[in-house]
Amino acid sequence: MKEKELKKNSIKNFVISGVIFIGLIFLTFWLIFKDQDMGEVMGVVQQANLWWILGGLLLMLGYFLVQSWNVKTILGSFGEKLTLRKAFKFTLIEFFFCALTPSASGGQPVEIYYMTKEGISGSSATMAIFVQLCGYQISVVLLGIIAVLFLPYKIPSGVHMFFTIGLLINVAALVILLTCVFSQKVSQVVVKWVIKLARRLKYKKVDQMQQRLEEGLEQYAKSARYIKEHKKEFVVAILRVLLQVTLYFLVPFCIYSAFGLNEHNVIELFAMQSVLFLATAGFPIPGAVGLSETVFLALYGTVFGEELINSAMLLNRGVTFYGFVIIGLLVVVGNIIFLRIRAKRTKKKGQLSDKGAE
Repeated sequence: MKEKELKKNSIKNFVISGVIFIGLIFLTFWLIFKDQDMGEVMGVVQQANLWWILGGLLLMLGYFLVQSWNVKTILGSFGEKLTLRKAFKFTLIEFFFCALTPSASGGQPVEIYYMTKEGISGSSATMAIFVQLCGYQISVVLLGIIAVLFLPYKIPSGVHMFFTIGLLINVAALVILLTCVFSQKVSQVVVKWVIKLARRLKYKKVDQMQQRLEEGLEQYAKSARYIKEHKKEFVVAILRVLLQVTLYFLVPFCIYSAFGLNEHNVIELFAMQSVLFLATAGFPIPGAVGLSETVFLALYGTVFGEELINSAMLLNRGVTFYGFVIIGLLVVVGNIIFLRIRAKRTKKKGQLSDKGAE
């Protein structure tokens, strides 16, 4: 009964998240394009060089494949067997649920859930995703800081506030993550303080919260042991994530080149994308819908020019986000159908073997 209620709540949350997500998309594009001639915008998109667009899609494919390869390799260090194809499937599922949830918080738990359905132990799956997440935070913060300090680009005043807030959020998340892993005493003090505050505020589910936090501390302790025992593997995993993020940050250069533009070089476009990512990441908006499009227009306005900027934004978001959200949805639906068919076959085999035993 408890499992049924849990599934019911999950479906309900999924539907609510989906409705909010779709609503945000419609609102965003209505606000941006309400005074635009959509026929003209789409006409400009159609004139873009398809080979460069294909290049952007291949970079995104590489982005997902590197993450899949990384997770597969980390799991292999625990003696867990996972094919690259299945790892790729889980990566797309994670991407889809990250898009639907605020601050991309829902993707990892769902990915871990489906991994366990494929026979991967929960602790191994959690560890692999944790290392991947840790690497991701390090990579985006590092590249964002490099972009601001060393690369030849000045952040527009309208974007500066979002970038500063986004950078602080991501740095704080990284510090908390590393503190929880390497300082158990500090983590325990923080957990006790949080529980104490929750009791004072008379939070109803404080016991459940305490249990989840204590389980989290235990997992962080395991993560610390893994990192200490597999230092080389951990560093290599971080470098893979750095490659993954680099591929993603190169996509806007393909979109820029697709319109036949060449005034700005790949380094400048790379720097702008790292700024865009940090300016939108961390905010509690599903898929950063609305915010990402707005910041893109402000950040890249002078790069693409007034005539191309809306078409460029549409094409860039289509390649880096919306296109793969649709693919992720198809993978999620296909996986649910596959698991149900497999469960029915297993049940049927069990019934037949019981009859045979009789």
